[in-house]
Formats: sequence, C-alpha cells, structure tokens
Amino acid sequence: MAKKSAIEKNMKRQKLVARYANKREKLKAVASDKSLSAEERFQAQLDLAKLPRNSAKVRIRNRCDVTGRPRAYYRKLRMSRIALRELGSNGLVPGLVKSSW
Repeated sequence: MAKKSAIEKNMKRQKLVARYANKREKLKAVASDKSLSAEERFQAQLDLAKLPRNSAKVRIRNRCDVTGRPRAYYRKLRMSRIALRELGSNGLVPGLVKSSW
C-alpha cells in the first residue's frame, strides 16, 4: 500500500488540473499562435507561468486504484501488476486465467 500522503497529493493535483484545464488550454493556444504579435504571445507565456505548477496534466502520476502503487501500472485496467495478479488469482477479473505449467 502506498503512503496516504502520496495518494492525497496526487488527488489534489487531479483536482487542480480539472480546475485550470480550460484556462491553461486557452493560454497555450495564444502562446503558440504565430499570427499574433510577439508581445501578446509572451504575455500568454507569463500568464501560463503564473498558474500553479500542479495544474499541469503531466504532473499527475498514474496510480493503482486498489493499492495506490505508482509503478507497473496497466492503464486499461487502472491497477498495478501486483493487484492484477492477486485479483486474478481470486477470480475477480473477468477473462483472466492465471497460467501454470
């Protein structure tokens, strides 16, 4: 099980991303628009830098929904390999059969 503080920090980041997503998208569009003047694009870059760092989508860490583990994460199942193996062995994942030979 991951530390509660790490899980909470990641959840806080997800909320910030959701809150600032629209504003961040608009500022990025202005900053990359070559038809605007350099001053306008530079001002958009400055405004983008003023936003909280944790409101950037790249700062969200994919974590297992079951254990909170940050590594060996399967996106499709939203869980780590360890949780997948455990749940698969118990027959709780449809279509998953543990191999043995």
